Amino acid sequence: MELVLVVSCCFFLVALMKFLYDYLWTPLRIQHMLNSQGIKGPPYRFIHGNNKQVTKMRTEAMSKPMGLSHDVFPKVQPHLYAWINKYGKNFLCWNGARAQLVITEAELVKEVMKNSENNFPKRKPTIYGSKLIGNGLVLIEGEKWVKRRKLANHAFHGESLKNMTPAITASVETMLEKWTAQVGKEIEVFHEFRLLTSEVISRTAFGSSYLEGEKIFDMLNKLSVLLSRNIFKTSIPFIKYVPSKLNLFSSMYGANLFFYSTFWKTADLLESDKLAKGIRDCVMEIVKNRENKVVSGEEGFGNDFLGLLVKAYHGSDDENRLSLEDLVDECKTFYFAGQETVNSLLAWTVFLLAIHGDWQEKARREVLDIFGDRIPRPEGIAKLKTVSELSNHFTVQFMIADVTNVIFRFYKQMTMIINETLRLYGQPSSMMRTVERQFQWGKLVLPANIDLQIVSFASQHDPQLWGDDVHLFKPERFADGIAEATKYNATAFYPFGLGPRSCVGMTFATTETKIALSMILQRYTFTLSPGYVHLPVAPLTLKPQHGIQVILHSL
Repeated sequence: MELVLVVSCCFFLVALMKFLYDYLWTPLRIQHMLNSQGIKGPPYRFIHGNNKQVTKMRTEAMSKPMGLSHDVFPKVQPHLYAWINKYGKNFLCWNGARAQLVITEAELVKEVMKNSENNFPKRKPTIYGSKLIGNGLVLIEGEKWVKRRKLANHAFHGESLKNMTPAITASVETMLEKWTAQVGKEIEVFHEFRLLTSEVISRTAFGSSYLEGEKIFDMLNKLSVLLSRNIFKTSIPFIKYVPSKLNLFSSMYGANLFFYSTFWKTADLLESDKLAKGIRDCVMEIVKNRENKVVSGEEGFGNDFLGLLVKAYHGSDDENRLSLEDLVDECKTFYFAGQETVNSLLAWTVFLLAIHGDWQEKARREVLDIFGDRIPRPEGIAKLKTVSELSNHFTVQFMIADVTNVIFRFYKQMTMIINETLRLYGQPSSMMRTVERQFQWGKLVLPANIDLQIVSFASQHDPQLWGDDVHLFKPERFADGIAEATKYNATAFYPFGLGPRSCVGMTFATTETKIALSMILQRYTFTLSPGYVHLPVAPLTLKPQHGIQVILHSL
């Protein structure tokens, strides 16, 4: 008994020292180091960091709608907006005991995103993030990323993307047929586009339909809610020091600590476990159906994204073979990203065109000049006026492969409108990197084991970069392309990321958006409903809290 007490005391003494080192000494050391270099920020608070402040500021900001203004940065990310104004473009803040250096300064952003020396790897996801997208393309590093990126490039660029056009147009056509009964009435387009984009990613990437993937979309959405709800929650510090299966006290209590670690799990964690398992089971059912068709001789694995994944899973090349978990994680990533981002982009673009009828008419005239009343086809898209500024810009700047195919030659007005929508209502989710070892950039020395938070939303709403009219919808900013829109070029506007790890689905997203908008503009005009309530929120992507209601009118 005495031995047990001695061991127990030693264990808790070591745990206490480790706890104080992690939650007091290290944060104060990092804070002092960066403060002495001129990097200020809200002071570290024991255990919680700045999480309580952030939660309070976000709750207050979301407590009531805003006016019909595009100045959404203070509403969506009030803590970042306030601290940038108080502490400058680069500042230090705290997610619990983890230091986060927030950077919006153009040159430093460019240095981090290029990551030419692999100094800034992706930050490891939270437990909720790992369940949402797993160890997929977004998070993996090194050779594994290179091989997985090539596979995704093959599925979402070039001839493969060109071949997706009929599936995209068919899905849009189905949606528009339902709209015929809504002419002169109010329609909620955010919901409509959620169904559309779910159908499109299901058909183009997975050879199925929205109905077959409906459970997956529903569970992914619930997981994203859990993730956003727990971003600024501080975990119980001492839990991580307790082994999940510790038999040390079994002689005293007749049980090991596995029971207690399970008890300590929150309801959200248990729910996320359940959802992650459900998603895995659904994905495996879709994979099994594809495998059964191959076995029965109905078809091969296919050249869509799922087919390429299953082929790699069954491949004989050990070096390039995917594990079962890799396959499931990639499916989760593309189901979620392929639906979520395009849904938001389409909805906010229609919102802006509903307000700004002059630009709606400019886009419509361009569509009708090129397609008339015909459904957009790849051979028609080849005749459009100018190369997409977005795709071409990132190709030149950071050598993104395979985006010069003829299918990406889009017309000027639509490109300008989409770029301005992405600037005002693009994704506010920060890009996170980690400093694994001490790094010096100019005179600034970054300590190891801190996170870098790149806030694109701040740059895209910065009047110093865009002018005093920064909060106005002015697509003409992009008349001469992205490179001429501001003096900082790509580092002022990067809605799909920068550098070699920019979003692989960028061209797919812009293609789908332009085809859908073209077909809508061919048939309808639309105005914003008087009942619309403006309240953008950002659980992960930027969404309208109360939907986007427009009134449809036939041409």
